[in-house]
Amino acid sequence: MFGPRQGARQWKQEAASRPALPLECCLAKTRRLPDGSAEGHTVEGRTVMDHSRIAGAVADVLLARLPDTVRALFPANAAVAPLLHDVGKVCPTFQEKLYRAVGKPSHRPELLGIDPELEKGWGGHAAVSYAVLQALCADQYLAKVVGLHHGRAINHYSACCGLFGGRRWETAREDLVTRLMEGRAWPVINGADQALVLTGLTVTADWIASGDMFDDPEADWRPLVEQAVDAAGFRPPRVRKRLGFGDIFPFAPNPVQQAFLEQVTGPGEYILEAPMGLGKTEAALYAAYRLLEKGQAGGVYFALPTQLTSNKIHDRVNAFLERILENGAEAGRAVLTHGNAWLKRFLEQDMGEDASPGGAWFESGRRGILAPFAVGTIDQALMAVMRVRHAAVRAFGLAGKVVILDEVHSYDAYTGVFLRELVRLLHALKCTTIILSATLTGERRVELADVGGAHGLFCKEYPLVTAIPAYRKAIEIPCLLPVRHEVTIQMCRNDEDALEEALLRAEQGQQILWIENTVAEAQERYRRCAARASAMHLETGLLHSRFTPADRERNEGVWTSLYGADAESRGKTGRLLIGTQVLEQSLDIDADFLVTRICPTDMLFQRIGRLWRHARPDRVPSARREAWVLAPDVEAARHSPETAFGKTGHVYSAYVLCRTLEVWAARSRVALPDDIRPLLEATYCPRDVEPTPGMREAWKQLQTKKRQMCGQALQGLADFGAPQPEERVGTRLMQGQEEVKVLLLQSWDAARKRCRLADGTECALASGQSKAERTRIAANLALHTLRVPESSAPHPLAPGFSRVFAPYVYEARHDQNRLRVVLVGADGSCADVYGNALPGLTYTRELGYRKQA
Repeated sequence: MFGPRQGARQWKQEAASRPALPLECCLAKTRRLPDGSAEGHTVEGRTVMDHSRIAGAVADVLLARLPDTVRALFPANAAVAPLLHDVGKVCPTFQEKLYRAVGKPSHRPELLGIDPELEKGWGGHAAVSYAVLQALCADQYLAKVVGLHHGRAINHYSACCGLFGGRRWETAREDLVTRLMEGRAWPVINGADQALVLTGLTVTADWIASGDMFDDPEADWRPLVEQAVDAAGFRPPRVRKRLGFGDIFPFAPNPVQQAFLEQVTGPGEYILEAPMGLGKTEAALYAAYRLLEKGQAGGVYFALPTQLTSNKIHDRVNAFLERILENGAEAGRAVLTHGNAWLKRFLEQDMGEDASPGGAWFESGRRGILAPFAVGTIDQALMAVMRVRHAAVRAFGLAGKVVILDEVHSYDAYTGVFLRELVRLLHALKCTTIILSATLTGERRVELADVGGAHGLFCKEYPLVTAIPAYRKAIEIPCLLPVRHEVTIQMCRNDEDALEEALLRAEQGQQILWIENTVAEAQERYRRCAARASAMHLETGLLHSRFTPADRERNEGVWTSLYGADAESRGKTGRLLIGTQVLEQSLDIDADFLVTRICPTDMLFQRIGRLWRHARPDRVPSARREAWVLAPDVEAARHSPETAFGKTGHVYSAYVLCRTLEVWAARSRVALPDDIRPLLEATYCPRDVEPTPGMREAWKQLQTKKRQMCGQALQGLADFGAPQPEERVGTRLMQGQEEVKVLLLQSWDAARKRCRLADGTECALASGQSKAERTRIAANLALHTLRVPESSAPHPLAPGFSRVFAPYVYEARHDQNRLRVVLVGADGSCADVYGNALPGLTYTRELGYRKQA
């Protein structure tokens, strides 16, 4: 056996005289057969010839099932790319790797002395495929399409170089290409967008062709292709016809919804700006239904800012699908797609989510966005335009769908760069893009509309529908709301005054909502409030992001039942619910009185939207629509913006906070929705002169940060090459320090590799477990894992401990030793896995994870 460098040199020297392996002996796959052991034994699978033809046939079927408008995105002979994607497996290093896997190392003279490790130096068999097509095809994109089908960067070598086996192996690859093409012409790829979706098609066809259905090399694969595509879930959805809005939702459309629906008559870009709680979600879903009904869309992707909001909308989208799809229709449930979607699926498995065809296939890894109907985070869609692995899969998955982008107002300058590029790509992919927002600034609306081809927009009314239909002129439709509300606003500089007011109102039976901007401040506010509230027989609760998923789900369930639309015991006692930004959105919370720490105007409106959310006959007589805003003095903030806002200044821009304070301090009440647009514009509109040196400096710092953010974002845009792992790029610029995972246990037995979780569940982290058992353990561990800033976490696990947990807790390769494990005592005190106390660190179901200085 040669070492890597010596082997490379030796192989180059011998390549000219070495024969190539016959094509019928070149393997593409291995397979496992049961032998009574947990792993089974590995035997030879499909040849490169067979697998290539299967992938090409799968691609032909996928293309035939696409809507005409989406099929037109692909070049003629598009299936050639999947057909040829694996020709690079006809290479001595790859073949030796597979023959070693089946227990036949160097069993043929053509492979004597070959070291499979060498191929890591050039990017594996995909790099060989790239070299082959670069030599044979004049199209500048086709070689890249096949070279990137595994989503990894490749190094460029000549197709006949000694590393790939020399001239004889290259002749074998050329022979393979000739036999596979069988008279097909080369595709001509028109630009990077077309190359992107063609790569997505290639990867998808490869995934399906690599499925269990094609494992047996002795079985005729031809009758299985349609079945495999069916089993993967790629069937056009069957939609019930002529359903009215009231057939899908239990109410008639309001004037804003009606105005929006009148404009969505075909594919295009549509922006709906309307107040919180006005039914934007239902308007978007019904618009999507009508496009599906007319065959103008192939599916729906509903994108939201966070995993929490995605989880909440997921159930509503499934209820929508149950009403619009024919009985027995395929793909009858929406796939949830984000980093922790698997955990929600695991917890709901008894409900039969995997029962619908394709369910389990789509729920594997990053395939979720390929499903006809999917709900997930905006990040999953944004990665279609980023330099990440398998961006092309996401682009292919979005093509021709209705893509709903919700709560767009919450995206920063960094994310805004990706968002504009995403809207551009969606337009190119024949998607219908629906953008929903309660607090979109005029500047951002114009930016997003301009991408869709609208120019010269000027309307400043609110609510507003902006319609940019494909092939038609853009139009702006102001909407009238029959109901308007006034909310009394009081700026408060003293937290104790606000606390006294909150307790007084709670004593009267009101339901109070108090929102802080940091977890630490919310925990401290809760501690100060809870003791007094208990003495007054008032209920108190705390919601933030530093509870374990299990505890957070439990807390949210309790408090949404008390503050939600169907709360039955609302008037029996007063309550105080304290929390952070998690209370701004997604949770159905209806408060009588709001106390909030100051935050940017768009977030303030979101928080005010939690006031009097539902029409309730049981609201106590003393309740008024009123919000108290905790904020410093305006003049003090203008002179020292960097220090005036305390911890809030580390969460939001000090300059934006100052502008917000200037606007709101001058108001004693706001009218909804009339004041939403004017206050947003007053907060964010540029001005020539700043009133103080402190404001000028804060403005300069904000501009510098914006330039840096946009610059970093532009570097992260896809350029159809050199992808990075998803974990190494972000769709949002990290503010402050990185977060790490912390697993909370009751006890840990190192000798037996057993742990007890906080709820008493015991887990054995042993080898030889079935996949189902590993998944069950991973889910239980995930339910007791949370993310915290690195400065608030204990030291990482030692390598030995880390390896024990590695099969159950995912960590990216560059995040080695990120997992931290804490033992939590009955009193909430914490220790490391060796039993050493961690001073100042506690975890309780009441307060969550808390690190005191």
